Amino acid sequence: MRGAFDGYVRVAAGTPSIRVADCAYNAERILALMEKAGREEVRVLCLPELCITGYTCGDLFLQETLLRGAEDALAFLVEKSSTIPVLVVAGLPIVEGGKLFNTAAVFCGGKLLGLVPKSNIPNYNEFYELRHFSPAPQEMRTVRFDGRDVPLGVRLLFQCESERALRLAVEICEDLWVPVPPSCFHAMAGATVVANLSASDEVIGKAPYRRSLVAGQSARLVCGYLYADAGHGESSTDMVFAGHNLVCENGEVLSESPPFGSGWAMTEIDLHALEYDRRRMNTFPSNPAPSDPAGYVVVPFSLDTRLSLDPGRFFLHRPVAPHPFVPGDEGEKNARCEAILDMQVAGLVRRLEHVRARTAVLGISGGLDSCLALLVTARAFSALDRPASDILAVTMPCFGTTTRTKSNARRLCGALGIDCREIDVTDSVRGHLRDIGASEETRDVVYENAQARVRTLTLMDLANRSGGIVVGTGDLSELALGWATYNGDHMSMYGVNAGVPKTLVRHIVGHVAETTPALMEVLTDILATPVSPELLPPSGDAISQQTENIVGPYELHDFFLYHIVRRGRPPARVAALARVAFGDAYSSGEILKWLRVFYRRFFAQQFKRSCLPDGPKIGSVSLSPRGDWRMPSDAACEAWLRELDALEPELAKLDP
Repeated sequence: MRGAFDGYVRVAAGTPSIRVADCAYNAERILALMEKAGREEVRVLCLPELCITGYTCGDLFLQETLLRGAEDALAFLVEKSSTIPVLVVAGLPIVEGGKLFNTAAVFCGGKLLGLVPKSNIPNYNEFYELRHFSPAPQEMRTVRFDGRDVPLGVRLLFQCESERALRLAVEICEDLWVPVPPSCFHAMAGATVVANLSASDEVIGKAPYRRSLVAGQSARLVCGYLYADAGHGESSTDMVFAGHNLVCENGEVLSESPPFGSGWAMTEIDLHALEYDRRRMNTFPSNPAPSDPAGYVVVPFSLDTRLSLDPGRFFLHRPVAPHPFVPGDEGEKNARCEAILDMQVAGLVRRLEHVRARTAVLGISGGLDSCLALLVTARAFSALDRPASDILAVTMPCFGTTTRTKSNARRLCGALGIDCREIDVTDSVRGHLRDIGASEETRDVVYENAQARVRTLTLMDLANRSGGIVVGTGDLSELALGWATYNGDHMSMYGVNAGVPKTLVRHIVGHVAETTPALMEVLTDILATPVSPELLPPSGDAISQQTENIVGPYELHDFFLYHIVRRGRPPARVAALARVAFGDAYSSGEILKWLRVFYRRFFAQQFKRSCLPDGPKIGSVSLSPRGDWRMPSDAACEAWLRELDALEPELAKLDP
C-alpha cells in the first residue's frame, strides 16, 4: 500500500503536565510525549508555549538559573530526538543580543533546526509579557547553540526532504489573534503546516472562539494547523489553563482534546490535498506580499513521513466519511436539506419568472429524482403564489413501467394537489421502432433509448402547447456516470436536480417525508423502491432493471465523485480511502471494480455534460461545463486505470 497514502503525515498537538520553573522535570515529561509520538507514528509534534519552563514563571524569566536550565533541557531533548523519528516544536525563553525572546525550538534527528521568536507580545488584561520578552527581531540572525550555528527568526520554513509537500512554519499564541498573523506570510511563502505553541488561559466562552479562530485560519491559508495549549501544572494564581489542543485542516477540525481533557490531539494531515486546493485557487499567492521584503530561510530536515500500513488494520485517525455529501449530524443534515430545497426553489422561481412560463411540465416516474423535482416545483409555485394547476405532471407508462411506480406517481401528485396526466407512450414507441426498422423483441440500447426519447419529445411538445418549460429531473450522480439517454431524459429546459448527488436526493426526500405527515406514506414507499429507469419489461410486477446492479452502488459512486472532482485525489488514494471509509461493507475487489466503472463512464460520457441544460450549483461539486468542470469529450482514461491495476494486489491485503 505504499503510495496510496503518500502525502499523509501524522501529527499531534500535546500538552505535558509540568512544574513551573522545573526545567529538568518538564524535559522528562516532554520526552515522554516525544516517545509516545514515536510509538504512534506521529511525525510532527507541537507542544505548548514556554513548556520547558512553564508559561507562568513571571519575573523568574529574568533569572539566569532558569534560563540556563531551559537551554540545558533543550539540549537534552535535542539529543534524545536522535532516536525518535519526530519533528518536535517546543517553547522556551532564549537570550539573544541582550534581549529575551519567547521562542519555539524546532528539532529533529538530534539536531536543533531553528528558533522562531514570538512576534506579537500581549500586554493587556491578564497578560504582561512585555515585562520580560521582546518582540521578534525583523532580521534573521544566527545564534550558537551547543556548538552549532542555528538560525533564529520568524521567516523560517522547515522542509522535509523525503516529502516535499511537508513545509512547516511556526507562530506563537498571540501571533494568531492579531489582524495579520505571521502565518499568513508563512503560507504565502509555501508553508503547508503551521504549528502554534500557545498558553491561552481558559475563560468562559473562549474555547469555541479559539476553535473557530484556528479552523478559520486553516481555511484562509489552505493549510494544516496544529495548536498546542498549556495545561496542567501551570500556576493557578490568577488563571487556569485547560490544554485545549486542536488540529485543523482547511477549515475542518480533524482532532481536538477538549478543555481539561487528555491534552493529546492526533490525526493525519493530507498534504497533497492541500497542494491540490492551492493549485486550483488562482487567488492563492505563491510568494510573500511585497510589504514583506525579507526572504525566508528554508531549513531542510530528513524524516520518513510515510505511514506503515498493516494489513487489516484501521490505520487512519482522521475521519473518512463514507457519504461525504451528507452531514453525519442529524440536525445539520436536516438544515442542509432545507437549504438545498431553498436553493433549488430559488433557481426555478427565477427561471419561471424570466421566461414568463405559464406552466411547468414534469415527467413523473414514481422514482426518487422525479419525486424531488416535483417537490421543488410545488414549492416554487407556492412561492410565486401560483396555483398547483399550473404544474403539468405526466406519467408515461411503457414497456418497463410497474404498477408500484405508476401508483406512487399518482399518489404523490394527489397529495400535493397536482393533477397527474397519464400518456401511455407504448404505441408511439412501437411505431417509432417500426419506422427505423428495429425489432421490439431485441432488447438493446435502441429499444431502451427510444422510450426515453419519446417521453422527452412528449414533454417538450406539451410545454410548447401550454406555454411552459420542461423541468429536468436528472441528478448529479447520473451526470457523472452519464446514466441518461442523450437528448432523452438528458435534456430539459431547467434541471433543478443537476447539482444534487443521489445520496443526498435520498436524504432530502426522507427529510420531507419526516416533516410532512401528508406525504410520509407515499414518500416512504418511493424511498423503498429500487432505483431503475424501467426500460425493460418487469418480472411479473417486480422491477427487473435495477440501476445499482448495472453501474454499481450510488454511495460508492458519490464517494468517488467527491474525492476525484472536489479533492483531486488520484485513483490509488480514492480506492484506499473508500476501503477505509466503508470498512467491511465492500471488499477491495468490489471497490476496484466499481471505481473502474466510474472512471470509464466519467471519461466516456463527458459529451453529455458538455451540453447540459441550465441548473443551479448546489454544493462544492458541480459538473456544469459553464461553471466548475471543463473537460474534453475525447480525453483518455487509461492512465487512471493503469494506476488502479498496479494498486490491486496491495489493496487486497487490507481485506480480512
